Amino acid sequence: MSGFRHLGDRLVHQGHVWSVAVAEFVAPDGEVFHRDVVRSPGAVAAVPLWFAPDGTPMVTLVRQYRAPYDDLVIEIPAGMRDVAGEPTEVTAARELVEEVGLRAGHLEFLLHFYPSAAMTDSVLHLYLATDLTPVEREQHGPEETHMEVFEVSLADAVKMVIGGEIHDAKTIIALLLVERRLGAVPAL
Repeated sequence: MSGFRHLGDRLVHQGHVWSVAVAEFVAPDGEVFHRDVVRSPGAVAAVPLWFAPDGTPMVTLVRQYRAPYDDLVIEIPAGMRDVAGEPTEVTAARELVEEVGLRAGHLEFLLHFYPSAAMTDSVLHLYLATDLTPVEREQHGPEETHMEVFEVSLADAVKMVIGGEIHDAKTIIALLLVERRLGAVPAL
């Protein structure tokens, strides 16, 4: 294929979910090189989409503390693939219940993407969640216990993206995909 080959990893750190390795590679010209790589089980996220009585497309978002930024971040419900072998759609359904108290009658796969291709092997799977039923939340950890769950029109969520209020990559990608799917792409 590309002529690059992965020769192996030397584990540097094993954390709760992620590990850090120094990976050794060989380039097509035979040069051997090393890269630090965060090994990850990957993650899932879902856009909970529903319609107000007047037909306005609405989404449910969360505002939660994110330790790496020491700040509150607006996101769609998401979570790590922390159950070995669990299908991504099952993880997405579970995260919707845990984070926002919604059970999806229908989950539609949108796409998967590489959130940070130069530093991690993580793959994030995005879903559109519809036919939503409220259920009791099953929060895990202090971030979920103290997160704010809120509802906003899809149009306002996209304005939050364009206006720089939403910084989270998976949320930006997912909201813009869903907006495009519904055929209501506003002018910048």
